[in-house]
Amino acid sequence: MSAVTMKGNPVTLLGNEINVGDDAPDCVLVANDLSEFKLSSLKGKKVILSVVPSLDTPICDLQTKRFNQEAENLGDVVIVTVSMDLPFAQKRWCGATGSDKVITLSDHRDGNFAQSYGLLVDGVRLLARAIFVVDANGTVQYKQVVNEITTEPNYDEVLEAVKKL
Repeated sequence: MSAVTMKGNPVTLLGNEINVGDDAPDCVLVANDLSEFKLSSLKGKKVILSVVPSLDTPICDLQTKRFNQEAENLGDVVIVTVSMDLPFAQKRWCGATGSDKVITLSDHRDGNFAQSYGLLVDGVRLLARAIFVVDANGTVQYKQVVNEITTEPNYDEVLEAVKKL
């Protein structure tokens, strides 16, 4: 994996690195209603996993709003945003922004997603900014770990990868 920085400072990502061609790891995350949500429940569907440090920051807000907007043109693609935010904060953010086409899930409970996808930023218990496109068989077809956490991902690359599914 290439070096990742936060505000120009190198950070260490902990966990298992996931690559294109790998099976997307199954994880249990927490939904906005505090129920458990298994990523494996999405098998059979095309999925964009949009991973952000916190919805309460400007770039994460922009990224998630962008995917909520793109959802209209993507047909049967499920868009999931994962962060360490508490489910209450995610629910509040969705309501405040009118974002109703993305599923927001929290990894705050045990960081299982962070470890399984190799995105846990050491020392701050946040997720690195990343996007995975997963096909209906549960195989990772595209991966983007954003080199500088405080910048937006390359949306065009993601949308191109989804169109190839």
